[in-house]
Amino acid sequence: MPSPPDAIEWNAASWRQYPAAQQPEWPEAEALKRAEARLSTVPPLVFAGEARHLTSQLADVANGRAFLLQAGDCAESFADFSADSIRDKLKIILQMAVALTYAAGVPVVKVGRIAGQFAKPRSSGTEQIGDVELPSFRGHMVNDEAFEPEARRPDPERMVAAYQQSASTLNLLRAFTKGGFADLSQVHLWNQQFVASSAEGQRYERIASEIDRALRFMAACGFDLGAEEELHHVDFWISHEALILPYEECLTRMDSLTGDWYDCSAHMVWIGDRTRQLDGAHVEFASGIRNPVGCKVGPTCSPSEVVALCERINPDRLAGRLTLITRFGADKIDDLLPPILRAVEAEGHPVVWTCDPMHGNTFTSDGGRKTRRFDDILSELRSFFNVHRDVGTWPGGVHVELTGDDVTECLGGAEEIFEGDLDARYTTTCDPRLNARQSLDLAFRVAEFLRS
Repeated sequence: MPSPPDAIEWNAASWRQYPAAQQPEWPEAEALKRAEARLSTVPPLVFAGEARHLTSQLADVANGRAFLLQAGDCAESFADFSADSIRDKLKIILQMAVALTYAAGVPVVKVGRIAGQFAKPRSSGTEQIGDVELPSFRGHMVNDEAFEPEARRPDPERMVAAYQQSASTLNLLRAFTKGGFADLSQVHLWNQQFVASSAEGQRYERIASEIDRALRFMAACGFDLGAEEELHHVDFWISHEALILPYEECLTRMDSLTGDWYDCSAHMVWIGDRTRQLDGAHVEFASGIRNPVGCKVGPTCSPSEVVALCERINPDRLAGRLTLITRFGADKIDDLLPPILRAVEAEGHPVVWTCDPMHGNTFTSDGGRKTRRFDDILSELRSFFNVHRDVGTWPGGVHVELTGDDVTECLGGAEEIFEGDLDARYTTTCDPRLNARQSLDLAFRVAEFLRS
């Protein structure tokens, strides 16, 4: 197992002394320096105190007192950016959280894959169509999906554009979640029309009606519901994969209160399965920031490597600091997850265990579309809960790619999307996402797993 290089005192740029996987080949060094200089002076998107608050909520998850719902787009788009799309994404996440809280009886920590999820790792550095080979699309923070030489050319100014769109998105999210939209009295309004007519939407409406009755009962008993802040707004946190390290470095700032370093691009960031090398730049960067950090754990990660990652990223064993996001696939999780759980537990690491049931279940349809089967996603989640029950650990959360739009990207679910339906509304710029009906269906199923 590889070991980190000789000890290097951590700073926001110390990752540059380590091998950095999945970084773009920026064609112009001076253009990169100009973009970095601009990003180094912009205001932070989030604040250190907010990140600490999220760490405390995730500590409750690690200790079995709450559940983490981390959800949002596979990759955000510069083209698909509007108040409606942000609102609809937030709607389905709020609906899922209500279904989980009401049915399973545990608080839900709500973390979006949003306001920064503009970059994606790729299995190959190039893509070929016919006789033409071009650099792979790495997300709008780097280049564009159009299969043209100029579009695929990495442009560091896109990092600045990603920051600006993230700031606008976060501003709108704060307005929605703190300004009345997330008020529990609005619970019916979160049910979009194309969801409301489905069986899942009708089931959600029944819960919404019961919540309405409970609120009226409390008011009749003399409770001052207007004074209960928790009923009128929610904590909603943002996260993304900390993939493009120059961007993350530029937005890393020292907290004036504690002297600790925080990546102020998001409340929480995670390391992908392709960039979790112990001697790599991404783990080095994550080891020094004080944000909550996630790490994807795939089929090639051994129990000893997972323990070593825990030691490297969270040596102080701070509950809520580290989230391990398992992504094995429905056919592998039963064999691979138990030894990892036991190894981490034996070393006393208080991690948050979550399941990403999406990435290990991706395949290409006969028509050439990347897709996922809802039944495979559900199967991996079921095994995740069963294994944790058998080992005696807390299945702390789910990590899913979804959209509030009525897309046809994942197969199955209650509405029975077939392979022939994929082309109808397939709009993702990268990986397939659950649509709103499938997402709500998933939330009810997860709530049943939690109850059991």
